Amino acid sequence: MKQVTAVLVFFALSSLALSGAYAQADLALKGVGFRIGLVDPEDVDATISFGFFADLGHVSSNVALETYFDFWTKSEDVLGGGEVSARDFVIGAKAKYIFPVSNPRIRPFAGGGLGFHVFTAGVDIPAIDYGGGFIAPAVSEDDTEIKVGLDMGGGIAFDINPGMAMLTEAWYTVVSDISQLSVKVGMMFRLGS
Repeated sequence: MKQVTAVLVFFALSSLALSGAYAQADLALKGVGFRIGLVDPEDVDATISFGFFADLGHVSSNVALETYFDFWTKSEDVLGGGEVSARDFVIGAKAKYIFPVSNPRIRPFAGGGLGFHVFTAGVDIPAIDYGGGFIAPAVSEDDTEIKVGLDMGGGIAFDINPGMAMLTEAWYTVVSDISQLSVKVGMMFRLGS
């Protein structure tokens, strides 16, 4: 009986302590958007990145949540007419601390999050005829791995009008073997009022 009472007291005190934070919480789909940018992955040349995101509202007055999908791919020709490629598809979530400033149309932020990276690297090399009856066989290999990445970064959101905002942001993502720096711009379209 004492254990049940202790658990009930713990949950009651936790509810009271968190009620102030939940009173300010406004979690719902608030907007959707897209972004494009330059990503510089480790050991791969810089390339273009595309992404979509959803604004999930605020946990508190200054902390916003976002979920996102990003994609980049890079291919290079190799000797003999072959191709080496790398691509990354990311699904993740971020929390952003929005710094209070005097102008409500400008919202600087810093944040962090986690992403699941579906990283694929591949090579395609056609058969090569060296003459004299010696032909090197064609090679085609792909390897896909799922890795967890830690996002750290920030940016600024500028309200264009009540229903639309422009974003500029920079993020560094720590991922095993393929950490990456990205600089992006995007547009967010607010849903509802």
